[in-house]
Amino acid sequence: MRKLIYGMNLTLDGYIAAPGDDIGWGGPPSDELFRFWSDQLQATDLSLYGRKLWQTMSSHWPTGDQQPGATPAEIEFARRWRDMSKVVFSSTIDKVDWNTRLVTGDAVAEITRLKAEDGGPMDIGGATLAGAAMRAGLIDEYVLATAPVLVGGGTPFFIALDNWVNLNLVETRTFPGGVILTRYETRR
Repeated sequence: MRKLIYGMNLTLDGYIAAPGDDIGWGGPPSDELFRFWSDQLQATDLSLYGRKLWQTMSSHWPTGDQQPGATPAEIEFARRWRDMSKVVFSSTIDKVDWNTRLVTGDAVAEITRLKAEDGGPMDIGGATLAGAAMRAGLIDEYVLATAPVLVGGGTPFFIALDNWVNLNLVETRTFPGGVILTRYETRR
């Protein structure tokens, strides 16, 4: 059975995007944090995306390695992202590319099916998609890179749940700029 990991950068008050889908609150990540996320991507067998996050990622990373001034870490991340297997869950778009498959049906059923397969870890991104997986009890690990900024509203990292989810702390780490990484595994 595959492990499902939900991880993103978020604000201290728990938002992945400020009002108006503004993700500029964190500024560019430190080189060290960027390398952490790149290493996470390399260790991932399959990435699952909701439509909004897919559109954000696919608007930059397919050619991120060709941008003027791209750092070696950005070049490496772009290549990893472009080459890895991805699944996008959406009923409003009809085309995806860059080693990606589109699923328009029941996301929870498909994620459950993918988890049951043999293979390496999967990550999930996008608040709505991750929220559905959270409610269904499918997420095995949470990775939070919390920035020292308050935005007061927007898109929350966590959604309202029907039941408590007990977690075990696995790791804490501090990155430049005051970003605190915390990793938790779901206690089953």
